[in-house]
Formats: sequence, structure tokens, C-alpha cells
Amino acid sequence: MRKIARKSTLAALSLLATLSSPAALAWGGRGHAVIDHAALDTLPADGPIFLRKYAEYIGEEAGAPDTWRSSSEPFSKIDEDPNHTWFLERLRFLGPNVPRSRYAFVLALYREHERVKATDPKAAERLNVRWTGTLPYAVMEGYGRIVAGMRALRAKRSRGEPTANIEQTLAFYTAWMSHYIGDGANPHHASIHCEGWFGDNPKGYVTTGGIHGAFEIGYADAIDLQPADFAKRIGAPARQDGDLFAHVLQFLADSNADVETIFALEKRGILSDPKSREGRDFVYRRAAAGSAMLRDLLVRAWAQSAQPGKGDPRPQDPANPHYDPETGTAPAPLPQS
Repeated sequence: MRKIARKSTLAALSLLATLSSPAALAWGGRGHAVIDHAALDTLPADGPIFLRKYAEYIGEEAGAPDTWRSSSEPFSKIDEDPNHTWFLERLRFLGPNVPRSRYAFVLALYREHERVKATDPKAAERLNVRWTGTLPYAVMEGYGRIVAGMRALRAKRSRGEPTANIEQTLAFYTAWMSHYIGDGANPHHASIHCEGWFGDNPKGYVTTGGIHGAFEIGYADAIDLQPADFAKRIGAPARQDGDLFAHVLQFLADSNADVETIFALEKRGILSDPKSREGRDFVYRRAAAGSAMLRDLLVRAWAQSAQPGKGDPRPQDPANPHYDPETGTAPAPLPQS
């Protein structure tokens, strides 16, 4: 594949100058593009390899969700902002039973907000959808779009109809979903320490938001991150069985477990040293995790799209035994063993 172009020093400095803006806090163009290219490069022969011819388009459009987060478009921003984070430290109250519905999650979170507010109003200020996030729901919803689109592609192929338009639609769906996976691969997006160390700080980690961009934009650019740097770390397709939502949650939990590593690297000056083997290795490991997750979802979606869609019993029907009257629908079912 074509080498991802190095940003100019001026462009990199311009990006770093905007790091105080929440909309800027996401893998830079390089990170998203490289993760996507590596995922497409490692698709197996029986996967959706038609996506490879859209690799440049997917890599470029992967940044689109960040453009929907400007304060000048408040309705879009309010809707989109939570999709980029999953602050696990604030979600422990859910235990192992994370709701299998975006709206059931919002209701559960609101109840917890009200409970905490009664005794600790300050803590409750960030116990809400904006300061916990909805990233796993954004991934699962994107996956559903891709499965439906791939099913339509298969139907068109079977009828001998042109498929260029649905292929490009699927390329955009891939870019859209890939953004959230790329974000999730950066531990900042899976932790309350998203914009500097938050709360008790016995190790004296940096508390300013610049560390976020210094890692995923500044350092990724400084080391000229490329798919070839970590391709061998991606491994064979996995996550093809079992509960996909659980796989997504585990991916984010694994990312969260790495957040302190970034702060420790920054404290030791590693993020200012592009030649550091330790710093490079960490970036390669996190990028590989994102590429593997994206590749696995695409392979699984392609296989699932070969099966007919199931519509019964209708989740929005009150007669459905799992119907939730608070959300107006039954939650996504657990996979059958």
C-alpha cells in the first residue's frame, strides 16, 4: 500500500496548537488512516476484500466524525461527542451487566447521576452521558449498518446488478465505524484521564490536556507511523464467535488498562523522543490493537451478511417478551450458545 504521507512541521504544530479544543482530541489523520490501512491489508481472502480498493477513501474519511463535533453545529456536537469516549472509571456501577441498548444505558446512567447527586453534587457533574461516553454503542451501531449494507451488496451481486454505489456506501460506513475503533485504541478515550490526570495524583502526572494530542498526534507524526511498523503484531482474525458486544467492551477495558503507561512515558520524556524504542513500541502495540479490532469486525460482518436478516419477534412490539417500555424496544439479544 502507499506510504502514509508525513505531515509538515507547520501542519503538526497547527494541530498541536488546537489541542485545548475537545473536538481535536482524537487520533490525528495519520493514526486513523494507518489503523484503517493496516486492517484492510490483513483482511483474509474470504473476507470483504472489495474494501481494499477504497483504502485511500476510507483512511481519509475516517476523520469525518470529528468534524461533526464543532460548537458551531450544537445539535450535531451534542449527539456526537459521547460516541468518542468510554470512561470506565465512572461506569463501575454497571458491573458486568452493561445495558445492550444505548437508551437503556442513558436511563441507567441518569438514575446513578440522581443517586450520587443527593450526596455528592460535585461528583455528579460528570456522571452523565457526555462525561462517560457511548463509544461501544457507536461501534455496534456501525457494525449493524455494515452488515445490512453487505447483505444488500450480496443481493445485488446475485441479481447481476451494478455494485459500485453500495460498495462506496460500505466504504464510508467502514470509515465511520473505524473512527470509534481508532479512538478506543488510544487509552485516553477509555479513561477519565482523557485530558490530563484527573483526581488524586500521587505520582505527579501531568494534568493538562496537551498530553492527549502529544501522544496520538504529535508522537505518531514524529515517528512517521506506518502500517508496516506493526503489521506483524495484528495476528490472525479473532472474535468471530461469542458475544460481539462483550468483545467490544473487553477491547475498551484492555485500552483503559494502558492509560497510566502514557502518563509514565510522558513524565520520563519518552513522548518527546521519537527515537525511543519504548515509545515506538507502545504506539505500535496500541495501533495494532485498533487494526485487529477493525479487521475482525469487518470479517465477522461479511460472514454474518451471508445469513438472512431476522426480524421476528419485532423488538418494538409490546408483545415481545423482552420489550422495555422505557425505551420502546427490546434490547439487543444475547447470542445463542
